[in-house]
Amino acid sequence: MLWLQDPSQSNVDSLNNVRCEASGHFRNKKKEYLIAKIEELETNCKIKNRDLYRGMNDFKNGYQPRTNIVKDENGDLVAASYSILARWRNYFSQLLNIQGVNNVRQTEIHSAEPLVPELSAFEVELAIKKLKSHKSPGIDQIQTGLIKAGGRKICYEIRKLINSIWTKKMPGAWK
Repeated sequence: MLWLQDPSQSNVDSLNNVRCEASGHFRNKKKEYLIAKIEELETNCKIKNRDLYRGMNDFKNGYQPRTNIVKDENGDLVAASYSILARWRNYFSQLLNIQGVNNVRQTEIHSAEPLVPELSAFEVELAIKKLKSHKSPGIDQIQTGLIKAGGRKICYEIRKLINSIWTKKMPGAWK
């Protein structure tokens, strides 16, 4: 304040010295904080990886101020937490509690299951013919060449198995 009253060279020099000391003090405090933060991240590395990555992102991104502001019914901005909660409460009550709907009829739920016809022998034969030869077997380890060489008997058994699964009769070995 002395500099404002008397802007002489000695007062300007003393102001610069105080600024330099303050800058050095805050630089040292920042350095101590960063060292403590790095040590904390090193301990988190050994305990939890999630905390390590969260801390690294916070460290990389720096301070990000969070704003909690919403608009009320009139379009005005609201920042107080109790007002924000009241606004959300009103919004969802208006959204979920529909007024004036008296005649709500029961809707019928249709499933696609009765509309699916049983698998025909032709469809199974066609699917078997479309199988590619010389490919690795699937999880069941059955070669496609073996299925193709099975003829009508394997076609009948596959069709019977699929139709029984579609009618909810699982084979006993699968349970």
